Amino acid sequence: MELWFTEKHTENVKLSIKVDKQLYSGQSDYQRIDVFTSPEFGVFLTLDGYMMLTEKDEFIYHEMMVHVPMAVHPNVKNVLVIGAGDGGVVRVNIKYQDGLRYVRGCEDKYDLIIVDSTDPFGPGEGLFTKEFYGNCFRALKEDGIVVNQHESPYYSDDALAMQRAHKRIVQSFDISRVYQAHIPTYPSGHWLFGFSSKKYHPVKDIDEERWNSLGIQTKYYNTNLHKGAFYLPNYVENLLKHVENVD
Repeated sequence: MELWFTEKHTENVKLSIKVDKQLYSGQSDYQRIDVFTSPEFGVFLTLDGYMMLTEKDEFIYHEMMVHVPMAVHPNVKNVLVIGAGDGGVVRVNIKYQDGLRYVRGCEDKYDLIIVDSTDPFGPGEGLFTKEFYGNCFRALKEDGIVVNQHESPYYSDDALAMQRAHKRIVQSFDISRVYQAHIPTYPSGHWLFGFSSKKYHPVKDIDEERWNSLGIQTKYYNTNLHKGAFYLPNYVENLLKHVENVD
């Protein structure tokens, strides 16, 4: 008998991955947690039946969340990571508390905030609100940057969630751009991230020489791809512009 994990992306589209075995299944106070191993994607994690990451393609998401802002900001010292329960973004000074509540009490403290959240419903819903983005703005230093996962623009329900998030974040930041990556196990494979800053432009202010001199070995990210990631397809540009100037 074959075992498959299936995630519904729309009423008419599902993603299925063949599973070798289920390694764990449990219910926390917030979510159902399942861990599987598969012949194609290795070990993968799902929350409430939604794919979070796989051993095979997690590097794409995490490199684009971390390296993009780090290549732009010239002197990142204090970083706040909200979410990131899988540990792929960073593994230091972990605080087990409500990220929404924590950021409300911060002002002029961080050079970079990385919002590595789940989708904008359930436990992650509060991380996509106007109040939250405003609190992130206050928590940043005068040249601070915030990046967030921005959902997919492809299927209609996902696109609406993406537009809602973009509408709210541009109300807090003068510099707010969206960039993209291809992540095979996420809905449609076309995934977006948000880059918002008090000072730095994500393309004009990238210091390629400084970044490349670090010699960091990556599997996905490079400075040429960095610049190209901010040049979006027309259909995505139109979705973003539609909400940028709407009250």
